[in-house]
Amino acid sequence: MQMFNEMTVSLWGLVVFILWTIAIVCLLLIVRIRHLAAGGAVQDFGIQNDKSLLWRLFRVQSNLVENLPLYLGTVFLLTVRGVSGTAIDALATTYIVFRLLHSAIHIAGINPIFRVFCLAIQFTCLIVLIILSIL
Repeated sequence: MQMFNEMTVSLWGLVVFILWTIAIVCLLLIVRIRHLAAGGAVQDFGIQNDKSLLWRLFRVQSNLVENLPLYLGTVFLLTVRGVSGTAIDALATTYIVFRLLHSAIHIAGINPIFRVFCLAIQFTCLIVLIILSIL
């Protein structure tokens, strides 16, 4: 049971991922409330407009919710199997850094090709982590 008392880098990554998701949800709520207070309509929330901070935050929040279970499942496998080490720490850290960078690029409205690059790195990290957790 000692394994469950230690906070590994991948578990800390999960904490960061969850806290980032909560922060984005709070930011989205603030932007929505400000939008409504300025006379905007609720219907505006569903309008796809990449120039709108409201829409970009909504997409970031959706991306986070879609990707959290993938990282959570990977961390679960690593933790249950007791797999750890420098390579695992580096992959988990890289995943989290590029997850945060992906969100920041999306919020800023920067060229989507950079988001695709970040996503490719994240998925590569996840795939390698899963392979390492089952070998």
